[in-house]
Amino acid sequence: MDTITTNAKPIAPFDFDLTAGYHTYFRERYGTDSLVGGIYRRLLDLGDKLVLVSVRSTGSIREPELAIEVQGADLTPQDVNAASRQVMWVLGGEQDLAHFYAKAESDPILSNIINNFYGLHLPHTATVFEALLLAILGQQISTAVARIIRTLLIEAYGLSQIFDDIHYAFPRPESLQTATLADLRQLKLSQRKAEYVKGIAAEAMDGSGWLEGLGSLDDAEVVSRVTQIRGVGHWTAQWVLVRALGRPDAFPSGDLALQRAISNLYCNGEKLSAGQIEQFSKRWSPFRTYATVYLFTALRSGMA
Repeated sequence: MDTITTNAKPIAPFDFDLTAGYHTYFRERYGTDSLVGGIYRRLLDLGDKLVLVSVRSTGSIREPELAIEVQGADLTPQDVNAASRQVMWVLGGEQDLAHFYAKAESDPILSNIINNFYGLHLPHTATVFEALLLAILGQQISTAVARIIRTLLIEAYGLSQIFDDIHYAFPRPESLQTATLADLRQLKLSQRKAEYVKGIAAEAMDGSGWLEGLGSLDDAEVVSRVTQIRGVGHWTAQWVLVRALGRPDAFPSGDLALQRAISNLYCNGEKLSAGQIEQFSKRWSPFRTYATVYLFTALRSGMA
């Protein structure tokens, strides 16, 4: 087993603990991701091999630098470069928050949230397929239940490898496509969600590769394409823009938790409709994606 270490410099400001913690929902381990003792780990599927990346901060929030350790069998320079690029994407290291922060200065509430979570970058999924599945698993259920189902799915169908401990990669489409509905139901999925999972896996295995090629389309075209998949509505499509494609102005207006955060922070608890939330969010455009992430972080921390 080879071990190679390289370095990367995210765009400042970058708070490693906050950003990596967002991936694990501020727990030590969550599915494919772990953050233990200040080291973020994820098992990456490079197609022909699995590699474990272990990332730690060697810089500061204003002068960030990361040490990236890559472990795997018969590692090549290409493997290390691919793993480093992927983990930098997953950690949102190339995002420039400066314009969003400047925009937020006119919003005292959002500005206060930013001050509390300064340097938080938007974590991404490794693929569109991953973002779609995670969104489907989280539809209309509590975060706690979604977390359990996500972990069960990853550990049942994701490839695994033992390094210091057992680590799981996100499942490949073919492993879920060949699973039976009864198998998926054993993981606490409803019949309908099990069907959605298999349908998304089938789209990911389409020979055209259109799903992972969505990055070449604009936001409206992405929404139009993915909502043609059974089970994928506007809410899920917006999370694809946010998590998989890193688009700066996506906004899942139908998200109940997001509605609650805005209602509590801006409207004295008055309940707002998805349409009202959509209209309200225009004050943060063209950076509604980042506003969404900071509002969710405020909600999780008890600020909202």
